[in-house]
Amino acid sequence: MRIRAWQQGQTSHYRADMASAVPNKILLTEDEMPTQWYNVIPDLPSAPPPALHPGTLQPAGPDDFAPLFPMALIEQEVSTQSYIDIPGGVLDIYRLWRPSPLFRAHRLEKLLGTPARIYYKYEGVSPAGSHKPNTAVPQAYYNKQEGIRKLTTETGAGQWGTALAFATAQYGLECEVWQVAASYRAKPGRKTMMEIYGATLHPSPSMETEYGRSLLAQDPNHPGSLGIAISEAVMMAVADPTVRYALGSVLNHVLLHQTIIGEEALLQLAKVGETPDVLVGCTGGGSNFGGLAFPFLREKLAGRMNPTIRCVEPAACPSLTKGEYRYDFGDTAGLTPLMKMHTLGHGFIPDPIHAGGLRYHGMSPLVSHIYELGLVEAIAVPQIECFQAALQFARSEGIVPAPEPTHALAAAIREALACKESGEEKVILTALCGHGHLDLAAYESFLAGNMVDRDLSDEAVAAAMAQVPVINA
Repeated sequence: MRIRAWQQGQTSHYRADMASAVPNKILLTEDEMPTQWYNVIPDLPSAPPPALHPGTLQPAGPDDFAPLFPMALIEQEVSTQSYIDIPGGVLDIYRLWRPSPLFRAHRLEKLLGTPARIYYKYEGVSPAGSHKPNTAVPQAYYNKQEGIRKLTTETGAGQWGTALAFATAQYGLECEVWQVAASYRAKPGRKTMMEIYGATLHPSPSMETEYGRSLLAQDPNHPGSLGIAISEAVMMAVADPTVRYALGSVLNHVLLHQTIIGEEALLQLAKVGETPDVLVGCTGGGSNFGGLAFPFLREKLAGRMNPTIRCVEPAACPSLTKGEYRYDFGDTAGLTPLMKMHTLGHGFIPDPIHAGGLRYHGMSPLVSHIYELGLVEAIAVPQIECFQAALQFARSEGIVPAPEPTHALAAAIREALACKESGEEKVILTALCGHGHLDLAAYESFLAGNMVDRDLSDEAVAAAMAQVPVINA
């Protein structure tokens, strides 16, 4: 079922006299929840470059992905269909928290003194506290359908690992997680939550793989990275035919599953007669951003609206704004297919910033391609500004945000303050992709004045990029 709000007689223009009538919370019923995911690729001016086999450098085929993913997900990864039905067995689990609410940030607007109207889609209502179950549930479902007994994965801040642990518990699968060591040490509550759902957890680099042991031999206090954790999870998956690997961001099928966020937001905004002028989303691997933005990009490409769509990334790990658009490995050990993406180099080890979910060396190939086409913008924001925005948001709207979406909140506040200066009444939309209840140590550091901004130097980028293979494609 696809619902087109603009084909239901809804006005797409805000009426000034509606300001006081717009509710704080805009809800959908279960019957209004979309039952299809949206694939943006068929609507783009050109298709993204294919993934390449790391040995032959030829386009990777289904057999190259088969040791990692079930065939249903491989088919979604390369699909040219605009819409893919959400299985009933997935919808049943989605209904535990979906449709998620869309909020009008009246109190933040008042605090800022802005004429802008700020909306945020809140994904922290999921059992795992973030947007990640939107893809964790279907990934677990399709693996269960194919007879897989266990999934391995990596996680940064722990939101993805928590989501997959929750999802595998719903379908009776085992789950083994490698968490970036810096986040593992900083966020002990995440370990407990994953174990509550039945997962086995390791800090990465770990003693569980030869690769992890080699890194720990060089540095016993290695902070780890998402690329290293991916390598370890992949190594364990390919060694056992009853085990598969699950990824929480970056790949096309992951972003596909997240588009239920944007599809719901379109319907919710239509209920109050709004269309966004500016859409901002935090970007690390790209799943939260793509999930919110792609349905709106569809409407923009079709001429039904014209929002500015802006990626917001951390200044310490700015793959879009400082990385190069190159073929690179998705993991540090170089085990995965090569993907053309904005990358800081697969050997790049980010500083241990508090937004652990954004500490990835590469951007989604699909988001990277759309950025190269000029369809979206990108900015990088330092973490102190992000936490300042988080306090303004928490003290006005009442929700403590996870460190990752504070980047988008900082960008939304920048935009709202610009509207205050210009007098423009823009509609600003973002996705609050998770709550920060298990990230209070980061807030403690900020409140104590111990947080520092970390900018990535050109020299550090050049050093990491020197390891990236040169491929004329």
